[in-house]
Amino acid sequence: MKRTLYVSSAAAAAVLLVGGPVAAAAASTAEAAAGSVSAPLRAAVDAEGAAAAALKGHPGVVESLDKDGSVWHVNVIGKDGSNTELIVTAATGAVAVENTDQNDDDGNEDAALVAAKVTAQQAMKAAVAAHPGQVWSVQWDDDDDNGSKPYWDVEIKSGGKTTNVHVDPASGKATVSHDDNDNDNDENDNG
Repeated sequence: MKRTLYVSSAAAAAVLLVGGPVAAAAASTAEAAAGSVSAPLRAAVDAEGAAAAALKGHPGVVESLDKDGSVWHVNVIGKDGSNTELIVTAATGAVAVENTDQNDDDGNEDAALVAAKVTAQQAMKAAVAAHPGQVWSVQWDDDDDNGSKPYWDVEIKSGGKTTNVHVDPASGKATVSHDDNDNDNDENDNG
C-alpha cells in the first residue's frame, strides 16, 4: 500500500525546534521520497518556465527574457502587434503586466522575429546544448548597423562565467560568441 506523507508548516517548525538541522534534513528526505515536496523545496522557475508562464496568458512570440534578481522580465510580441512587458516571479511563476505598447510601424519592426523558424525557447535549448549552464537571458538581435543577419543572443551562466551563444533563427545552429567573467565589476571597483 502506498502512503503519502504530508508535512504541515507547524510540524516542520516543531521538527526544527526539537531536532535541529539534522532532523529537518531527515524530514525533507522522507518527504521527497514520498513524492510530496512542499513549496520551499521546489526549484525556482527557470528561463524556459518563465517563457511558458508569460506566453500562457499573453500569446505571441518571446522577444527577450532576462533574470533580474528574483524576477524574470519577459517581452512578448502579441499576435496583434502589441509589445507586452511582463514580470514573472522566479519563486512562484506568477505573472504581472509591467507595460503594454502598440507598435507604431504596422508590425514591420518585428516581422523578422515573428517569421523566425527558431523561437526563443528553441534558441535557449540549442544554446545550452552547445554550452551547458543556466540560461540567464535571451534577446532577439536584429541590429543591422553592422550588416549582420538577425540572431538570438543567449547568455548562459556556468561555473562563475558568463558565455554568450548566438543562435541562428533559421537553422538553430548555436555558436559560442565569447566568455565574460562575472567578476569584471569587482575588478573595476578596486581602482
